[in-house]
Amino acid sequence: MSMVEQSFQTYEQQARRQRTYGNWRKPTTPGLLGMGSLGTTILFVGLVSLIVAWFVGGYRAAIPTVLGFGVVLGLLAFKDRHQSTTAERAGKWLTWALARRRGLHLYRSGPVSHVPWGTHQLPGLLAASELSEWTDSWGRPFALLRVPSTGHYSVIFATEPDGASLVDPEQVDQWVAQWGAWLASLSSEPGLVGASVTVETAPDSGARLKQEVELQVHPDAPAVALAMLAEVVARYPEGSATIRAWVSLTFSAATRPGARRRSAAEVGRDLASRLTTLSQGLMATGAGGARPVAAQELCEFVRVAYDPAVALTLDEARQQGQVPELRWSDVGPVAAESGWSTYRHDSAVSTTWGMTAPPRGEVFSSVLHGLLNPHADIDRKRVTMLFRPLDPARAARVVDLDKRAADFRATVSDRPTARAMNEQRAAAATAAEEALGAGLLDFAVMVTATVASEDRLPDAVSAIDMLAASSRLQLRPMYGSQDVAFTGTLPLGLMLPSHSALPSSIRGAL
Repeated sequence: MSMVEQSFQTYEQQARRQRTYGNWRKPTTPGLLGMGSLGTTILFVGLVSLIVAWFVGGYRAAIPTVLGFGVVLGLLAFKDRHQSTTAERAGKWLTWALARRRGLHLYRSGPVSHVPWGTHQLPGLLAASELSEWTDSWGRPFALLRVPSTGHYSVIFATEPDGASLVDPEQVDQWVAQWGAWLASLSSEPGLVGASVTVETAPDSGARLKQEVELQVHPDAPAVALAMLAEVVARYPEGSATIRAWVSLTFSAATRPGARRRSAAEVGRDLASRLTTLSQGLMATGAGGARPVAAQELCEFVRVAYDPAVALTLDEARQQGQVPELRWSDVGPVAAESGWSTYRHDSAVSTTWGMTAPPRGEVFSSVLHGLLNPHADIDRKRVTMLFRPLDPARAARVVDLDKRAADFRATVSDRPTARAMNEQRAAAATAAEEALGAGLLDFAVMVTATVASEDRLPDAVSAIDMLAASSRLQLRPMYGSQDVAFTGTLPLGLMLPSHSALPSSIRGAL
């Protein structure tokens, strides 16, 4: 090979080098000793109180003051590897213990329960939810889920992702760019407060394959072809899995702060004319054909999520041409029990994890492939990515505050650490990109693993730990709130921060 050909090949390889992604930023507030603005404020209040106590009562008043503020600062200053303070961990355990003492971790529904009308109502955050069905401008029915406590309405799209197998890197880069542009456009959607993407892997019963083959086969086909198809239908579903994906969009009943809340009819008519544009935008991101989910289809999914044993029954009913008729008031579990690290519901038991840190450094677009693919030790697995777009005005304030906090941590010491310097550069880059018009959004990842029996749960937990490490994600079990976390991974568009008793501003200041 000549020097010219070798140089050209080297240049071509560099041109085809995969893009990398990163620079995720977790907004922080400036503070001392690793604490946020709230802890720093308490520190200064404690110092002033100590001085006043010393001059008023001497050491007899100063010692209790030091001990009291020392305990409070200790609860806020010491953090674990997931950046959770001692106060947060103690608050979670105390809340769960009180709920367990009152019996709130148990749920029973049906005719022998205390649920009104003897229905199988959904538990927890979805207990008061209402489901209705509307038709968009293309004549497609779509389900509209209303959560009265927050005034939110959710619509769900079912997608058929194309996948990245045998796809050129240039096409993958284009999909990622289109996905980023689609997410950035959500900040300009009137009334939109959040979005989520749910990818579920579950066992394939083979009923849909059998139905498809029976509809397409010709009676005069050769005997060899018929025998081959029959063998495929009989053996292919064994050990196979199906992968499904949904995109949920959550809208507020009030289009802007201070405006009146719209009714379900007003929101349904408004979204009927907007869903076509949103679904068309999804098709360019590699999501494949995106269509709104009808009410009956959504009822079936939630029913199976809480009772996986009924999945085969529903598939066989559809194979026989019988459309199951489910009501939203009957898709909940008959019995459920929320433990410290597990959630038992009808015929299965689940554990849910939440992301505490995104992948560090630069990653490729395939970083989540291992976590999204089926695993033999997990019967059902849901990976949900939650997005909360920020309007341009709020985004500017967030990046400016984050940049000032990073600058403070880098200049508070004469010898700043390498991590502080890297955070300062990353915050400056984020602020520069936002100033040039880039969108900003908060995101999180939640993972739910479901198995048929509790003795299989340790294998599922080990599998998730391994998959999270390969995806460079830092996950933590949602201790003490497994029932809420399980609901959050369903493609229903729930905005979990809106249901928290502690405001997000206080959580950020910790």
